[in-house]
Amino acid sequence: MSLVTASIQIAAAPEDVWKMVMDPDRLDDWVTIHRRLLHADDGPPRVGYEMDQQIHLRGVGLEIHWKLVDCQPCKRAVWEGRGPARSRARTEYSLNAQAGGTRFDYRNEFRPPLGPVGAIVSRALVGGMPEREAKRTLDRLRAHLEST
Repeated sequence: MSLVTASIQIAAAPEDVWKMVMDPDRLDDWVTIHRRLLHADDGPPRVGYEMDQQIHLRGVGLEIHWKLVDCQPCKRAVWEGRGPARSRARTEYSLNAQAGGTRFDYRNEFRPPLGPVGAIVSRALVGGMPEREAKRTLDRLRAHLEST
């Protein structure tokens, strides 16, 4: 399993941050590895909400099926994802109101297929890329929210 965490302070209200991060049509605005939204359920985010996304990592396009398993509006969201070859991911967003804005905490756990062998291959192929991309993604989120 690989774990990536990142945090950022954003000069925007938690409601504004939530609105952006939970809108599948806005993924392209802030998620650096996002390439295309393939499907998203209608209506507001809620437990059981599902979406399919294509991401791009190290020259490879991957399709991920996400399901929202925890949804506390303007506070916390937890997505569980399934990718190719039985890979799994869990992504958590935590939003905390602070003076002058919102602290946004991001956490992603990735479980590659094939157990320990898959973990070794994943580390060799991906290296420190997830941490860099998480930071770039949160920087884009802040830049977009603070410019509007």
